[in-house]
Amino acid sequence: MLFYPAPTGADIAELADAWDLHPLLRDDLVNARQRPKLERYGQVLFLVVRSARYIDEVEEVDFAEFHILLRPHAVAVLCQSHRWIDGTDGTTFNEDDIASPDRKERTLLADQHLLSLGPEAVVYRLLDAIVDGYAPVLQGLAIDKEQIERQVFGGDAAVAERIYRLSQEVIDMQHTVSSMTELLRALSAGFDKYGIPDELQTYLQDVSDHLTRASSQAAELREALSQILSVNSTLVAQRQNEDMKKISGWAAILFAPTLIAAVYGMNFDVMPELHWAFGYPFAIALMVGFAAGLYVIFKRSKWM
Repeated sequence: MLFYPAPTGADIAELADAWDLHPLLRDDLVNARQRPKLERYGQVLFLVVRSARYIDEVEEVDFAEFHILLRPHAVAVLCQSHRWIDGTDGTTFNEDDIASPDRKERTLLADQHLLSLGPEAVVYRLLDAIVDGYAPVLQGLAIDKEQIERQVFGGDAAVAERIYRLSQEVIDMQHTVSSMTELLRALSAGFDKYGIPDELQTYLQDVSDHLTRASSQAAELREALSQILSVNSTLVAQRQNEDMKKISGWAAILFAPTLIAAVYGMNFDVMPELHWAFGYPFAIALMVGFAAGLYVIFKRSKWM
């Protein structure tokens, strides 16, 4: 097994020359940032897989890309993101970490019985570790979704942005899970043709089952966030409607004294109230009474 925790251009060139890799495959190894896929170049099987790790502090899913080259009796694993599945910096990863028995979560060589099934077992070990890592990511997303639900009904004005950001992370996760599902389906299609041991086929089927569960959870989270966004929009519209009612009510109340003042401010020559001793108190009382009456009406109508 060849393991490259932080592959350089020179490492890739050396591997490509040693294995006489196809030019297109060389380009794929050099140019990372690819979605999960499976391709075959002669006797060399090429897989691109992505692990996921949830960073709760910033509510982001951190993806790491791995390239796997498999040929008879040999396998090479390249950590294209220079990180291991658990986020360990590839530049600090050494051969002792691979062989050490107390680092089984990070090793591909821990199960000797499984390795006796051939180099395909290393591929299974990596796929199994990656897919198992999806569960805590989806759990973290689900916890944040529940927090968002409480924010929505609490009237937090900043919750919409959080919904959009979390939805984007869920969509990215769903795309990765979907691509991995297609990869496993393509891998399973070649079981009989390439003589994959039955025991290893059973292990890979278990990985596929876990991936199906992760796909279902990601779809449910995306749908739930979509519904939460819709509910939030409805609640925001309701609050805006209530605000508009209050604004309209106060505008009507303030319009009453303005109307009366405008009438008596027109300076007609014949306006008996202008020469009446109680004209001023009457106008003030009319303003106050009109405004108070409107306030009572709006209050009973729950506009205030």
